Amino acid sequence: MVYTGEYVQRRSPLPSDFADRAALVAHVASIAPWLTPTEPSPFVGGRQAAESRLHAIRPLRYARTRNHLDGAVTRLSPYIRHGILTLAEVRRHAIAVHGDPERFEKFIQELAWRDYWQRIYRAHPEWIWSSVEPYKTGWSEAEYAHDLPVDVAEGRTDSACINAFISTLTETGYLHNHARMYLASYIVHWRRVSWQTGARWMMGHLLDGDPASNNLSWQWVASTFSRKPYIFNLANVQKYTGGDVDTRPEANRSLDASYAELSERLFPHRTGGP
Repeated sequence: MVYTGEYVQRRSPLPSDFADRAALVAHVASIAPWLTPTEPSPFVGGRQAAESRLHAIRPLRYARTRNHLDGAVTRLSPYIRHGILTLAEVRRHAIAVHGDPERFEKFIQELAWRDYWQRIYRAHPEWIWSSVEPYKTGWSEAEYAHDLPVDVAEGRTDSACINAFISTLTETGYLHNHARMYLASYIVHWRRVSWQTGARWMMGHLLDGDPASNNLSWQWVASTFSRKPYIFNLANVQKYTGGDVDTRPEANRSLDASYAELSERLFPHRTGGP
């Protein structure tokens, strides 16, 4: 019901039953004409889809390949974020099916990290949008921009692999965690944009967008919740991406350098350890 000032106007509830997913997509498009038409995300909501993904997890392979963009990641985070699955449920299933948790300790640790971020959020809600500590980059907080560059928002930066990550994020609502770190690092350190600006932009696209996991991870990359800034180079991207990402040096010149060279270029005023 909507109060207009003179009377209460009743509106029909939104439909919840559709013949198929195509009909659902068409209905959403009809009530949101301001959106740019795109293909729907490959993620399907609901308990059935969540259980299907849960039964497909491979914790042992996850531990060996999780940093690779084509590794055995679970893609359970949207279902956990929206309460369709719980962390305890995922842990119990993994142990019931795959046995001794010490065999896939890294998988259990990642569940624990998500719980840890939530506990930090509850204990320190003010940390979610405010820097926990100063930047350790040699730049002051005031020297970071508060507007996201247009070329970043549109995925047409000077780096082909960064553009690929942006495209995946905006088209699917999901991005591998390692690619999220690359993208956050590029925005904060290469483009010197505040972590809050980047975190807000990424949250706006993520189906699993969670203020605790997202924002505290951005702070870790930025160095406001860690002892040093996180950076990467093209060789690292080449190591962990497959052939579907353009990692040619000529298409990623701003990333194609050693860590020492990048540190000197990005943080010319920074003092202290590496």
